[in-house]
Amino acid sequence: MVLAFRKVVSFLFFFTSLVSSLNSDGLSLLALKAAIESDPTRSLDKWSESDSTPCHWPGIACTRNRVTSIFLPNKGLTGYIPSELGFLDSLTRLSLSQNNFSKPIPSRLFNATNLVYIDLSHNSLYGSVPPQIKSLENLTHLDLSSNSLNGSLPESLVELKSLTGTLNLSYNKFSGEIPASYGEFPVMISLDLRHNNLTGKVPQLGSLLNQGPTAFSGNPNLCGFPLGNLCPEAQNPRSFVNPEENPENPNGFRPTFDDGNGEKRKEKNGSVAVPLISGVSVVIGAVSIFVWLFRRKWKPEEDKMGKEKKGEQVDEEGQKGKFVVVDEGFNLELEDLLRASAYVVGKSRSGIVYKVVTGRGSGTVGSTIAAVRRLSEGDTTWKFKEFEAEVEALGRVNHPNVVRLRAYYYANDEKLLVTDFIRNGSLYAALHGGPSNNLPPLPWAARLRIVQGTARGLMYIHEYSPRKYVHGNLKSTKILLDNELQPYISGFGLTRLVSGTFKYASSITKKLNPNQIIATSAMGSRISTPNSYLAPEARVVGSKFSQKCDVYSFGIVLLEILTGRLPDAGPENEDKGLEGLVRKAFREERPLSEIIDPTLLTEVYAKKQVVAAFHIALNCTELDPELRPRMRTVSESLDRIKSW
Repeated sequence: MVLAFRKVVSFLFFFTSLVSSLNSDGLSLLALKAAIESDPTRSLDKWSESDSTPCHWPGIACTRNRVTSIFLPNKGLTGYIPSELGFLDSLTRLSLSQNNFSKPIPSRLFNATNLVYIDLSHNSLYGSVPPQIKSLENLTHLDLSSNSLNGSLPESLVELKSLTGTLNLSYNKFSGEIPASYGEFPVMISLDLRHNNLTGKVPQLGSLLNQGPTAFSGNPNLCGFPLGNLCPEAQNPRSFVNPEENPENPNGFRPTFDDGNGEKRKEKNGSVAVPLISGVSVVIGAVSIFVWLFRRKWKPEEDKMGKEKKGEQVDEEGQKGKFVVVDEGFNLELEDLLRASAYVVGKSRSGIVYKVVTGRGSGTVGSTIAAVRRLSEGDTTWKFKEFEAEVEALGRVNHPNVVRLRAYYYANDEKLLVTDFIRNGSLYAALHGGPSNNLPPLPWAARLRIVQGTARGLMYIHEYSPRKYVHGNLKSTKILLDNELQPYISGFGLTRLVSGTFKYASSITKKLNPNQIIATSAMGSRISTPNSYLAPEARVVGSKFSQKCDVYSFGIVLLEILTGRLPDAGPENEDKGLEGLVRKAFREERPLSEIIDPTLLTEVYAKKQVVAAFHIALNCTELDPELRPRMRTVSESLDRIKSW
């Protein structure tokens, strides 16, 4: 049957090619156009069989005349996804989110085995996920949320060894138990199974232990850690912490720290356990026993520390933890954090980030929200005095467009940074979509304001200290947005704290094989390649970051804002990526509409401003670092672009 289908399709392609000059990729895309019943925004009007190539069609990107990207989110398209898209064997990115595609996902779609990114969220797809999806060996990002997909959770997804970014199956109709094999997903994967019809106990295995309760919420018949509802077989009170030992948390499931009493200047003695950083090495089936043993071990120590005199020095070697508030305006004590609810909101090579909510609710009046980052160990060992000096220097960096460090915790085996929680997600999510993004497409005025604020923040970092600070990892996921879309640079100082130096390749990276290196990098930058934002001179193993490297990264972010494309979305001219794609378009004087984000095309008034911003971005991404401007020059140039 499959062979017959291929013969028929091949014949149709051959027959069509006799009367059309359009290449085979274009014919596959015309099958998509034919499957569309309604196109209210007329996004596909320029898709014509009279063209020789589809590479200039709206929503299409190519490499060497082969289609590599279909990007048509939020176009109001009604229809179905045709099997012919599986013939696009160079396709790496497929984004059809926020439309009204229906019918099942065709199994032959996954014949496009070079796919790296798939976003079919917010449609009306139904049926099961075809098992043929396991053939996508390079897939790092899969978002099928907000559809009507049903059946059991597909175990074939576990065979996708490159799936290290996002796996979002939320808001569907999947039923049955969570497969135990889902614990084999990489620890850093962002898993979302919310609001399905899942039942049974959450498997206490592998990477599932690192997921917060929000990953499983909205499944009334799901039970077990980290959810609050207990499984029927777990009602034996001996399985849990004695409520008398923990009256604040009688079920023993709320993520907590465990502390001692401390000093008035907000330096706290005591050992900290962060169940929100629940140990991968711990058998969570016995989490309650672990907590009980922990309390039993440290309870006498807590009582002892409560009697210590103020001003007594903390053990410098970190045998006892130390909690220090850097910003005097920060009104949370360690005890507040100990009783807080915590949710995993981000993961990268530098560690795991938790949204910590003190008080009642998850953001209600009277509650305080902070972000707590648990630092990865990296390849360096910090003594307390060195760590204290480094972190307190970072704490003195105070700018409206830089995320503020509020407090930190140090122990030999645990290092935490407490910062403001920026509520509106990242610039990456605002540009490319994501499970946490509820924003409409960003208008030009908002994009200009974001890039201007980011430039000011980075300029401040560069000029604040004679030490010539470097961010070292600037990308769109590191730029956070508040409710007014004001930008905040996050992650400043993490490169040094985790690796001990501003070198790109750590000793851990050197030990990995190439596939592992790519996977590790994808954890931090979702689906981008390790070099997408990295300056060419910093890609050499052992090289050090400079401020001109930050300027290059900023230029890539600016191009990302202007084009709406991922940094690796146009790897032409020896795989130069987005910078090479834009530079070639300007050199060949091609229409601006070919490279600008399609959502900006209606803002005709801003054309001169957009062109000016493109030139600034190209200056920032010069291959020779000596030709790149300083961030002060970049910031002043952007501020001269007026938004009317």
